Amino acid sequence: MFRAIARWFRSLGHVMSGRVDASRRGMDTDPHAIRSKYDEVLREKTERIQQYKEAVAGLIAQQEQKTTKAKDLVEEAKRLEDLRAGALAKAQSTVAALQQSGADMDSIHSNDDYQQCLAAYNDFSATLKEREARLQELENDVEGYGKRINEHRIQLKELVAEIEKIKGERSEAVAEVISAKQEKELNDALAGLTTDGSTDDKLAELRQVRQELRAEARVSKELSGTDAKAREAEFLEYAKKTAGQSEFDKLIGLAAQADAPAPEAEQGDAAPAQRDGKLPE
Repeated sequence: MFRAIARWFRSLGHVMSGRVDASRRGMDTDPHAIRSKYDEVLREKTERIQQYKEAVAGLIAQQEQKTTKAKDLVEEAKRLEDLRAGALAKAQSTVAALQQSGADMDSIHSNDDYQQCLAAYNDFSATLKEREARLQELENDVEGYGKRINEHRIQLKELVAEIEKIKGERSEAVAEVISAKQEKELNDALAGLTTDGSTDDKLAELRQVRQELRAEARVSKELSGTDAKAREAEFLEYAKKTAGQSEFDKLIGLAAQADAPAPEAEQGDAAPAQRDGKLPE
């Protein structure tokens, strides 16, 4: 008994599963459902593209920041070069003045102005070297950002083109589904017309009724004398037309030719029949 109940529940599950599958199939092939699914795919892809655009915009912002820093470093490096050149020029002037005064090399090296110019020159040189290294690093970063941004821009264009392609595919898919469903319905209807025996029986009954009605009308017509009256009217109409034609023949001379005597041979042959008052057989 428990096995029977279990089999019954399994069968019920199969039936419900089949109905669910059939219902899902019907929904999946509905044009509105298909369009809605395409719209959902388009929304998801559009959101991803928007996120992608935001990420690329972040890279562009970083590139611009590094470009601005690089420009600042270029200005600073130029200023350091000018300062170093000034320190060098002052040191040369100081050495020239000391040499004119007869100072020896040790006196020149120990001179305060000379020492200040030397310290400034070395400091400016070291700072300038650091700035140039940092500037080269920034320029490399900006160049790398530029390459990656260009690659991302190409991918974005491809994604946008894919969006447009999906839009066209959506319209085409909906149109194909509608056309296929209409064609299927038409074919099913035609198949029903050719294979449905009940419609053939109905047509046969209708044709039989029409034949019976026609027969009844014909019998009723004959019994009421309508046919005899119709024939009499036809004969009278024919006699009227014949009289009119004879009158017209007389007017144009055809009646005289019709009344002319026949040839002798023909008269001889026709005489006995005329004398007997009988029509030739």
